[in-house]
Amino acid sequence: MRFAQDDSEGRFQIQAYGPGELTVNAETLTQSLIVSPERLIRDWAPQSFDDLSREHLSVAAELRPEILILGTGARQRFPRGDVIGPLQAQGIGVEVMDTAAACRTYNVLVSERRRVAAALFMI
Repeated sequence: MRFAQDDSEGRFQIQAYGPGELTVNAETLTQSLIVSPERLIRDWAPQSFDDLSREHLSVAAELRPEILILGTGARQRFPRGDVIGPLQAQGIGVEVMDTAAACRTYNVLVSERRRVAAALFMI
């Protein structure tokens, strides 16, 4: 699925998503990642939702987003409370959705100049 481009002024924007890959600023990526308007963290350590731990999400917390979007792959899956609890304790909102929806939501929030990060699983 291709997304419309907008003038993101050098910010990291998701341009396309398909099974097993997505495109950020013309770079095709096939591994789990974290993206914010200012930073792209390639090859984020957990490669599947089942591997996700609170330590993995602490990487996203270091970006200081107001909202973290967690894209859980082809289908929406919810992490355990102890995994996302530390983010919520820091005042970071966590939204969980399938990766396609996470990509769309991330782009909308970036266009609104929100402090957002997305942690995305490909599978």
